[in-house]
Amino acid sequence: METAYNPSAIESKWYAYWLERKLFESKVDDREPYTIVIPPPNVTGVLHMGHMLNNTIQDVLIRRARLQQKNACWVPGTDHASIATEAKVVARLKQQGIAKETLSREEFLKHAWDWTEEYGGVILAQLKRLGASCDWSRTTFTMDQHMYDSVIEVFIDLYEKGHIYRGYRMVNWDPEAKTTLSDEEVIYQEREGNLYYIQYAYTDGSGALTVATTRPETIFGDVAICVNPEDPRYSDKLGKTVFVPIVNREIPIISDTYVDAEFGTGCLKITPAHDQNDKAIGDKYNLEIIDALNSDATLNAHALHYEGLDRFEARPKIAEELQALGLLLKVEKHLNKVGTSERTGAVIEPRLLDQWFLKMEELVKPAIDAVLKNGEIKLHPSKFDNTYKHWLENIRDWNISRQLWWGQQIPAFYYDNTFVVAKSLEEALEKANERAAEQQSNKRYTAADLRQDEDVLDTWFSSWLWPISVFNGILEPDNKEINYYYPTSDLVTGPDILFFWVARMIISGYEYRKTYPFKNVYLTGLVRDKQGRKMSKSLGNSPDALGLIDTYGADAVRVGLLLSSAAGNDLLFDESLCQQGRNFANKIWNAFRLITSWEGAPIAQPEANKIGIEWFNSQFNSTLDFIEDQYAKYRISDALMALYKLIWDDYCSWLLELIKPAYQQPVDEATKKEAFELMERLLVLLHPFMPFLTEELWQQLDARPEGSSICVAHWPQSGPINQPLIGRFNHTQSLISALRTMRKEKHIKPKEILEIQTQKSDHLLVIPEVLSKLGFTSSIEIIESAGDNTLSVRVETTEYYIPFGTQINVEEEVEKLQKELTYQKGFLEIVNRKLTNKRFVDGAPDEVVAAERKKAADAQEKIQTIEITLSKLG
Repeated sequence: METAYNPSAIESKWYAYWLERKLFESKVDDREPYTIVIPPPNVTGVLHMGHMLNNTIQDVLIRRARLQQKNACWVPGTDHASIATEAKVVARLKQQGIAKETLSREEFLKHAWDWTEEYGGVILAQLKRLGASCDWSRTTFTMDQHMYDSVIEVFIDLYEKGHIYRGYRMVNWDPEAKTTLSDEEVIYQEREGNLYYIQYAYTDGSGALTVATTRPETIFGDVAICVNPEDPRYSDKLGKTVFVPIVNREIPIISDTYVDAEFGTGCLKITPAHDQNDKAIGDKYNLEIIDALNSDATLNAHALHYEGLDRFEARPKIAEELQALGLLLKVEKHLNKVGTSERTGAVIEPRLLDQWFLKMEELVKPAIDAVLKNGEIKLHPSKFDNTYKHWLENIRDWNISRQLWWGQQIPAFYYDNTFVVAKSLEEALEKANERAAEQQSNKRYTAADLRQDEDVLDTWFSSWLWPISVFNGILEPDNKEINYYYPTSDLVTGPDILFFWVARMIISGYEYRKTYPFKNVYLTGLVRDKQGRKMSKSLGNSPDALGLIDTYGADAVRVGLLLSSAAGNDLLFDESLCQQGRNFANKIWNAFRLITSWEGAPIAQPEANKIGIEWFNSQFNSTLDFIEDQYAKYRISDALMALYKLIWDDYCSWLLELIKPAYQQPVDEATKKEAFELMERLLVLLHPFMPFLTEELWQQLDARPEGSSICVAHWPQSGPINQPLIGRFNHTQSLISALRTMRKEKHIKPKEILEIQTQKSDHLLVIPEVLSKLGFTSSIEIIESAGDNTLSVRVETTEYYIPFGTQINVEEEVEKLQKELTYQKGFLEIVNRKLTNKRFVDGAPDEVVAAERKKAADAQEKIQTIEITLSKLG
């Protein structure tokens, strides 16, 4: 074996081995299923740190289930990502000198499919580098035919149930993507802007009133000025009219209690085409709607000489003109909440459009109950229950139409100012003619009379069906796969899509399967840099995910990510974590090299070895119980940390040091056999976290049948735990560590044999055989009282003495101990001052007071030990 673990030499070898033997593939059988569906990444995406964390956790869970002999099925796939993909296709066409507007829908979709086929498999191939053990034979794309058909089927079903409707509403418009967004896709950011105080002259020449606005470019859409009816400043102005600046259009002054008399000047300009609240007032008073913006957020013909200018480019120019006209009274700095697109970052424009909506009020009820009332679904960590509750209890109808071509085209067909909803043009034609017949019309429609809606459905409207549609449960609701694999077991995703995706999957699950889609939702945190900043290209703080794998190996990166990634808490990523993972891999590699280098011989097993192996078995079982509990609580990082300590500290640093034979000497067969068996159990426990390393070592540990793999080995079972032995071994470890520290401080040779004395009859807390071998001591002597020229160490409440003869400089030792004694007494005095302060004792939390009392007790023990040692030093 190489002296250090070289991941590049083995990772591709074992991944190819796993794929060749179809170890990740799942078929319906009699075993208990364990199912995970991958949160489908964008088809245009490449692997980043968030993907690495999320998919590592999924792989840990699925590999563990496989080891538990469950029928583990991890379904991979990608999302067509309407907005993101269409934007990339449009950008590439632009580079080729082609405008989307010059193409037919069919021509554009051909370009989109070409792009998808070129880039669509990149992220899935990258996941293989990470070690993801997905059933790749099940790879699904949300635009696959059965997935597409499932979405259309659901749209038609919900429409026929009365849940989907078409309405003329104020929607969120992304002028960059040129599509509507749902409320949940709008991210509000605080930005500093200006508040412009603009004068509107009364048409009767009696002066002007002042209106404060953050958006002077929308004055071209003004249709009224509104004041509060209780505002005495304007009671005599009601019924008057004013001129809209620049446009010089006459508009009325109206009143409504909606207006806040305290904000700005107490006057609100009403622009129904550009503000949700203005639209409500406009509807109430039957006001005209004037839309001054184009779909790309440039000003249109209503803006006169500003036509064609971008809204933000026009704003300062309009302010300049108002200033020149003497109509700009003043400009103030103003902090404002601005809605931005979650996809493109563009500032959202409110816009009035005919759109399709899904009523949510009734559909959402089972999803609320599942998480918040009957506990059918658990969120981990549970702190997200409140977020989930707030979102679902304040849900609004879902705008499900998007002004794009890439996606599932809405199955609505228009004719004669009406429409029908149907799966195909043929079916739509049949429905249109049936309706005509019912209305006793002689008209018979042809295909040329019908026009399908140009819009596509929101991407989330396809992915909300993901756990059902990947098993074809919409089109074939009673097929054997959906009945076996659904509900799925666990979902691993980010809290940022708890509403976008998770809640909606729960809603669709109860609507179409009458049950939950998964039992547990593990919500990962965001991966941030070590300064706590969100990783981004602009900050240059997002490492190349594949570059990390190239440098450290996939196993090391997986361990590095998980070691500091508690569920729901952000991970502060530092590349040194990957180095820590690589060091761990090398530690295991070298432990394996050590035990496989031993030559076994038919000799008696030393008592120290027997004790050490019995101790480690108990420690293993105790740790395994803890790990199982952490898995049950979805504390994956804590499970890894416990295993890390078991391997690095207990197995490598203590057990192997205890049982290894003397240099160039053989080891007894029993010890070698048990060391190998323990290594195998550790490798299986570690396999979900470090699949490549564990496969390599497992294969070399024993002669394996052809085609075998650690992937399908058996998860270890816990056994008896000798708690008294663990306690005695821990005590012995503490004494050995104390002796090692003392040797270093007193410059005593590491392997010089020391005598150990104790006054207590409970010296049996120490295991003599272990102490002798690892502590380099002679047997323990029981004494009546400590003699002169002795050093002492305390372990818990037991004092141990070490005669030192002439090895120690007494004067130096006394001086050092006096300094330590002075420090400990001063420290004890400070702590006692706190503990005698009634206000502190009565007011501080119990655990804080308890901690201070423990500090006092520990200091008192140290003082006592130092004073005893000083007395022995004369």
